[in-house]
Amino acid sequence: MHITIKYFASLREALGVEQELAVAPPEVLDIADLRRWLALRGGVWEERFGPESAQAAHLRQAFGQQMCDQQQALEEGCEVAFFPPVTGG
Repeated sequence: MHITIKYFASLREALGVEQELAVAPPEVLDIADLRRWLALRGGVWEERFGPESAQAAHLRQAFGQQMCDQQQALEEGCEVAFFPPVTGG
């Protein structure tokens, strides 16, 4: 499955990539699976997406430019964006 993945703010800076076209394996069916698959890249990817990561617990995502939960099903050609927590003042 082809998925456009976008990374924003400090997540983009940490990963060193703004956007990618990924070819996910057949077992990647929803955003939770996508996050686990990205964590398998190791290093900073595991720190940001791994199921045991405190940083991943605060990560938000959007599907087709709409905020969603991790159970959102993926489909061919979809766009998923990941955002770190927003802070301000």
